[in-house]
Amino acid sequence: MEQDSYSHTDNTRWTRWGWHLLTWVCIALALIGVVLPGMPTTVFVLIAAWSASRCSPRLRRWIEQHRLFGPRLRNWEAGGYIDRHTKWVASGGMLVALALILVFIRHPLVLMPVLALLATGAWVVWSRPEPASRQLSWLKHSDPSKR
Repeated sequence: MEQDSYSHTDNTRWTRWGWHLLTWVCIALALIGVVLPGMPTTVFVLIAAWSASRCSPRLRRWIEQHRLFGPRLRNWEAGGYIDRHTKWVASGGMLVALALILVFIRHPLVLMPVLALLATGAWVVWSRPEPASRQLSWLKHSDPSKR
């Protein structure tokens, strides 16, 4: 059986409550990030998984097995990978956010740092490697005689 890093004796009741609160706030923020352009999702999933591992192995497993969060968390933990689909979805959200920013923010002292943060976010997303499973999946379905 796999050993969890969680220990009941390591955390007081209030500390565990705080970790639970942080986990659920991050899950809520990640869900908001799914639908709100420019709001990150993956970073909140990572924080939620980390804080859940501090307070509840069961909650951590739930996040790992979640149909939306699980694959992205596993990719990140396997090597900081971000799959191509996630990169495109994030880029689409950033483009919508960019359009909204350009329409509503007119002051250059506010606009420039916001644009710099958006550009940094895009660079981070696209600079991350993609998981090899896409290539492995392609190899598994290809004709073995052509390899």
